[in-house]
Amino acid sequence: MMGRAGICKDGVIAEIEKKITEAFEVFDRDGNENVDVREIGSIVRSLGCFPTEAELHELLAKVEEEEPTGYVHLEKFLPVMTKILLDRSYRPIPEDVLLHAFEALDEKKSGYITKEELVKHMTEEGEPFTEEEMEEMLSSALDPETNAVHYRDYISMMIVDETDDLPQ
Repeated sequence: MMGRAGICKDGVIAEIEKKITEAFEVFDRDGNENVDVREIGSIVRSLGCFPTEAELHELLAKVEEEEPTGYVHLEKFLPVMTKILLDRSYRPIPEDVLLHAFEALDEKKSGYITKEELVKHMTEEGEPFTEEEMEEMLSSALDPETNAVHYRDYISMMIVDETDDLPQ
């Protein structure tokens, strides 16, 4: 007979697997349980995980086929991603750290940075964003009226509420 903790843990795992499968299916255009390897970053981020490029490459090495096909199969992705969520790997950066980073870029201390400034910083320094990642960020960060990123608003949108994250 299984103890209460066992049933509870299985329920959490089932819940996590359901969440991962749903996220995966959004990018599974052909409905054949495969996604383009380039979509994995978006899937992982949609699950509230924010790995570095190096961590993402490590993850891809675990989930891609022995003979790389350019696709990742759900069957290989599911157990690896379940473990990542259970271990709470790739936690988001804390709000105050994000705020300090934006404030450092906002030399005029105006509370926003222009689209041009953001693109310059994100594509030319550190671990550069790809064009696709930049477009994804701008689509949610940019205020269309001012063509600027009001970063306090953007940060509050990005912050993942830990209590909503996983079933306890």
